[in-house]
Amino acid sequence: MLKKPKIKILIILISIIILGGYFFISSLIGNPKFSNFKSLLNVEQKELIKKYIFPYKVISQQQQTISQQQQTISQQQFTENLLLSNLELSDKEKGHLISTFKKTEKLFDDKTIDKYKLSIGFYAGINNEFPGSGYIDFYKSNIIVLSSRGVLAFKKNIEDINENFQQIKNNINEFIGKDQFKKHKWFSLKDIFIFNNKIFISYTEEIKEDCWNTSVIYGGMNYENIVFRKLFSPKECIHSNDNIDKEFNAHQSGGKIISFDDNHILLSVGDFRSRHLAQDIESVNGKIIKVNIDNGNYEIISMGHRNPQGLYFDKENNFLLETEHGPMGGDEVNLIEVNKINRDNIQNYGWAISSAGEHYGGKIEANKTRYEKYPLHKSHSEHGFIEPLKSFVPSIGISEIVKIGQNKYVVSSMKDKSLYFFELNKQKQIINLNRVEVFERVRDLSLKNNQLFLFMEDTASIGVLNLN
Repeated sequence: MLKKPKIKILIILISIIILGGYFFISSLIGNPKFSNFKSLLNVEQKELIKKYIFPYKVISQQQQTISQQQQTISQQQFTENLLLSNLELSDKEKGHLISTFKKTEKLFDDKTIDKYKLSIGFYAGINNEFPGSGYIDFYKSNIIVLSSRGVLAFKKNIEDINENFQQIKNNINEFIGKDQFKKHKWFSLKDIFIFNNKIFISYTEEIKEDCWNTSVIYGGMNYENIVFRKLFSPKECIHSNDNIDKEFNAHQSGGKIISFDDNHILLSVGDFRSRHLAQDIESVNGKIIKVNIDNGNYEIISMGHRNPQGLYFDKENNFLLETEHGPMGGDEVNLIEVNKINRDNIQNYGWAISSAGEHYGGKIEANKTRYEKYPLHKSHSEHGFIEPLKSFVPSIGISEIVKIGQNKYVVSSMKDKSLYFFELNKQKQIINLNRVEVFERVRDLSLKNNQLFLFMEDTASIGVLNLN
């Protein structure tokens, strides 16, 4: 009888031989040197061997193929967006007139929407490669439109297709231009706001090399040449590679601007996927801040936001309505009480501790550390935070919010390509929520003369919806 040590040695030797044979044979898969050997097997036998005996080899080859395809697509998209950005900047430099083409589409019942497609500029999108993204505001009787690459234009009557948008010369590209646009399509202008004869524009600023945050420039509003100056620029920035969580996304930059009073604007700032900053009182990221338009000084009025996209100050009811993108699910509509704005007690909306959404991919092993740091509890109030008025699960790609009547509002969406009309009751609860599909991503909303103006970025069009 063999002694136990000899049995162990024998088992080890047999294991080595089996494993060696396994890895030797697996190396034949995809190796042209052994084509003669493989020719002894038919196609079905080869597939069975690869599938059941050497599956990791197949998976590895598939992953390599997918990775190569993704790299090719990514490079193509990068090249296309760079070319489109350069073309848009060229049209801006030449000051071309921008004509519009009208198309009327049926929405629901007897409602229709008129879409005015912009003919030039507006080529490079923030999310789509093509066409471009844009923002809408009004100055006196004129509609003003801004592209994500700095084309700024005006027109008196959107309905007159014989009248062109005229470009307004500006120096926006001194603050963000080709050097930033070539790095990624999400580096862009974020919003336009015109107030008291001044025009404010937010953008993703490269504070230092590859380190970003959301800033604001402003200038005197005119139709000839606007010379912008910097109003607000954070001292801190988030590096696109060297950051705590090794994650970065400039889609999560916020950038919405509205008025608060004669001396202040409100600005939303996203977390750039540095989630911890939303709960850091020393950081502007993941916050709504009040900025003094005379000196750029600021204070935080709410925190715990992920990517705040829409803001509306309902002065009649003395509250703010804020919309923000959640992660995988959990887009929110939040209410911020103006009379509770206090430096010593900042209203906190919970990100990234509480959210109705999940980290991308859900509760998988790869997300274990994320959930340990950022648990995304489903209750806000149980953890000391303010509950949202509404959480959308799944996400709708929420964007702007405006008031359209007595306690009546509308929210736009990008991913869902719809408008959501709703009311607030006396308890400040959302009621009568009604979805209306408009079949395009809506980046921005504005209300004028009971008409809802939409920037629709799947066609680079200005949509006009009569609310009568």
